[in-house]
Amino acid sequence: MKTKISFYTIGLILIGLGVVLTIKADLGAGAWDALNVGLSKTIGFTVGSWVIIVGIILIFVNALIQHAKPKFLALMTLFLIGFSVDFWMIFVLRNIEFNTLGPQILALVGGILLIAFGVSLYLQSTFPANPIDQLMLSLHERFHMNLMVAKTITELFALLLAFLLSGPIGVGTIIITFLIGPIIQLFNGPVSKRFEALSKK
Repeated sequence: MKTKISFYTIGLILIGLGVVLTIKADLGAGAWDALNVGLSKTIGFTVGSWVIIVGIILIFVNALIQHAKPKFLALMTLFLIGFSVDFWMIFVLRNIEFNTLGPQILALVGGILLIAFGVSLYLQSTFPANPIDQLMLSLHERFHMNLMVAKTITELFALLLAFLLSGPIGVGTIIITFLIGPIIQLFNGPVSKRFEALSKK
């Protein structure tokens, strides 16, 4: 249980940090994050708040795809990710800016790797998945897609919504949209083996 809690908690913290780095890189945020930033600027509330609101909507979308009851336990994961995003953005990295291309690229790449690694970590536990990742898993299970294809489809869907809401879309968004799935797939194997090894101790 300690291993599950550790992987889950550390994974969500890393996801929050990765999200904020990709936003602050100012080269285009990930599709879902661009959507949340666009909603925040257009309507109000923090980016972390929109992580929670959008996630609640996705809980019902996932239920429809899987022909199952909504997984309300996912609210725990939603609130933790939303809190993590706002914590890094408002308190820790509030005054950090990347004003030149070199640091911007490093922030973007670092953010992408942290998000993918964080997703791979927390998905090892049996705790509820973030509804965005659950959407990936729902497509994976229902239509027998691999994780890379399923994740790419969900990112393209969010990209369209972010575009319609004038979210911060740029070259970084395109990079994240097409690379996040393969990188999660890349991390998933080694992380899964490590999780199994630690769980047996």
